Amino acid sequence: MSDFTYSNVTFFSGEKVPLEMHKARMVQRIHLLPIEERFTVINQSGNNTFLLPNRSVFLDMLTDSGVNAMSEAQYAAMLMADDSYAGSETFYRLEKTVQDFFGLTYFLPAHQGRACENIIARSFVKPGDFVITNYHFTTTKAHITLNGGQVLEAVNDKATLPLSDDPFKGDFEIEKLTSQIDKVGGEKVAFVRIEAGTNLIGGQPVSLANMRKVSQVCRQKGIILIFDASLLADNLYFIKVREKECQDKSLAFLVREMASLMDVIYFSGRKLGCARGGGIATSNRELYLKMRDFVPLFEGFLTYGGMSVREMEAMSVGIKETLDFHTISQTPLFVEALGLELVKNKVPVVTPFGGLGCHVDALRFIEHVPQRQYPSASLAAAIYLISGVRGMERGTLSEARNPDGSEHLSSMELVRLAVPKRVFTLSQLKYVGDRLGWLYENRSLIGGLQFVEEPSTLRFFLGRLAPIGDWQGKLKAKFLEDMPSGL
Repeated sequence: MSDFTYSNVTFFSGEKVPLEMHKARMVQRIHLLPIEERFTVINQSGNNTFLLPNRSVFLDMLTDSGVNAMSEAQYAAMLMADDSYAGSETFYRLEKTVQDFFGLTYFLPAHQGRACENIIARSFVKPGDFVITNYHFTTTKAHITLNGGQVLEAVNDKATLPLSDDPFKGDFEIEKLTSQIDKVGGEKVAFVRIEAGTNLIGGQPVSLANMRKVSQVCRQKGIILIFDASLLADNLYFIKVREKECQDKSLAFLVREMASLMDVIYFSGRKLGCARGGGIATSNRELYLKMRDFVPLFEGFLTYGGMSVREMEAMSVGIKETLDFHTISQTPLFVEALGLELVKNKVPVVTPFGGLGCHVDALRFIEHVPQRQYPSASLAAAIYLISGVRGMERGTLSEARNPDGSEHLSSMELVRLAVPKRVFTLSQLKYVGDRLGWLYENRSLIGGLQFVEEPSTLRFFLGRLAPIGDWQGKLKAKFLEDMPSGL
């Protein structure tokens, strides 16, 4: 049966509607608070959506990490778990799944993707080293920096343009990559890192053709190539539908082809596999042994790596389900549906629509708010205030300060509205589009934020901010004027 059989279903009305290839058999009650209560909650939470209690959130679009809906097969597999500290049959089942999936020999378990980054950074990064990536991610950069390294980016020039028709904005600029290696010296490059579905620039994919070119450069220069496959599912979908030479290839072939280009692959199981955990895979025994000792030191024994065995069973099934086109298509199709709703309501978004979620361009949405007043964070707080929808700031607040204490202004100011797999309905996405349309009409009321409590590391997780002026009170008053119910 063709991968595209159901995704090509057309509606007689002509409307473009994402068609779910699943049915809901379990539901969770959610609550929509009136705006007066949301006003109180967002300020009690330091205007940081990470600090919002979930009981106060209507639609949680903060992330797709650990919040995807699992399949019935995953829940059934959890009943088979072998809860042993060492030598668990559950581990061997997961190990075989990872080996079969990627075609690689060795597997190291860890409790999540961030833990894999810690192991990799400790294994390969020395003070004065460089890591070159298509685009940095917050936790990856933090681990590299903590181990004395420095992150360089070799992303193509279109990557940070909010409006573009480039289907693979996550691609490396090969000339930039080679010139950076030559400039710092190949011996000072700890590794090159490819991030699938580049998170901070809008979930934009990397083409298989570009991966081949990067791999060729690394092998010629003797540099380790590491693949962050956390967002592989979305990236795989885009390779299948956007890369012409790949359209007649099976998903299993494409995954194996990508893996054959890499020295080390790591992933967050919260994204790839839809279960809480993570892992590292390689066929290079020397690299495997270099990383192995960090697992019992930081994670747990080699046959559980800090994961619940029930989650490991679910992850094994979830990884296998990544080879089902209708599973991996759900997020990109619903991201597109949300994006089209936002565009219809004149809301500025990143194009082309990527995976992971829909990304609102705060620089165009509230162009009057200076970057040093954290426009992405301001917009995320405003979105929660007027809708109960929790998004995530992906801009200057997510960056670390420069060594001299000055702000490192982000190249993009985005609010990510994540679309976890099989979680939201089309009516809920239409609600999001409607509320952001209202907010855009009233965007002049939105102001900036300032820190009142700023952690030194990963401040976007725990930092607390306050509005500059009474813009939130004015926004609340305008909302109640237009929608007296407060809902």
